[in-house]
Amino acid sequence: MGTVVVGYVPKPEGEAALHKAVEEAKLRDAKLVVVNSHRGGQEFDADTATRAERDLDKVRAVLDDSGVPYDVRQLVRGFEPAEDLISIAEANEAELIVIGLRRRSPVGKLILGSNAQRVLLDAHCPVLAVKAD
Repeated sequence: MGTVVVGYVPKPEGEAALHKAVEEAKLRDAKLVVVNSHRGGQEFDADTATRAERDLDKVRAVLDDSGVPYDVRQLVRGFEPAEDLISIAEANEAELIVIGLRRRSPVGKLILGSNAQRVLLDAHCPVLAVKAD
């Protein structure tokens, strides 16, 4: 059984990535690994941790309904989300990584999603980038 890895954030682009990753896992008869990565530090306090866990409970409910075998990983290790996503994908010998993208302003494009760019450039396997509706 292969593995599809998806980067999840509780935003429209994260939801789009999750739903597309479920579709891809079904098509490939693969396990789905959901990665929710936080840098940690002072911004990741008890309230943030509680919110993150509630968000992941909703993800688990969606995945339970999908029938796809899955694993949900919440990482708070001080790494960039791209590093976490790539390392989990490599460790699981993923055949696909799914990430969500959002529109950026012209200035935002100059410093465009360094995490998305890093995943696209450094991943060992194909990367599917999806946009939210």
